[in-house]
Amino acid sequence: MDHSEERGEHLHDLVAALDYSMFVVTTAAGDQRAGCLVGFAAQCSISPFRFMVWLSKKNHTYEVARGATTLAVHTLSRRERELARLFGSHTGWEEDKFPRCSWRPGPDGVPLLDDCPGLFTGEILDRHDTGDHVGFLLRPTSAVVRSAARPPLTFQDVRDFEPGNAA
Repeated sequence: MDHSEERGEHLHDLVAALDYSMFVVTTAAGDQRAGCLVGFAAQCSISPFRFMVWLSKKNHTYEVARGATTLAVHTLSRRERELARLFGSHTGWEEDKFPRCSWRPGPDGVPLLDDCPGLFTGEILDRHDTGDHVGFLLRPTSAVVRSAARPPLTFQDVRDFEPGNAA
């Protein structure tokens, strides 16, 4: 056996080959609104239902979410690749992304994107510092399903995006 594998030297290659769903997360606090593309997100409890979203500490959305009470998590299919690019390759530190897409205000002023297969809003119950990202534990409060996100937009579909922020 190659002992370099036991030491995790191939971990980066292994993780780079994984594929998982991408989401756009939006939030608002005071007169600020923000949104970003995220790949670190998952259901983390069945009963009670809970969902966790991790935001980079370098991201404008994280800064706004620190003062927020609600996040919206938007599902994406491959048809929403350009919407994903808007929220993944542009930073809220430099521009307001929302004039470039269709949205409406939701609970607590959180922007709800119109052009995605579905979304849910969630009350932020807790925040967990996990390193360079902070996990936001959500209690879903409402959901909208417009269509199935098939095929879903995944990490492998957006690997070529130039990030708006250095993760």
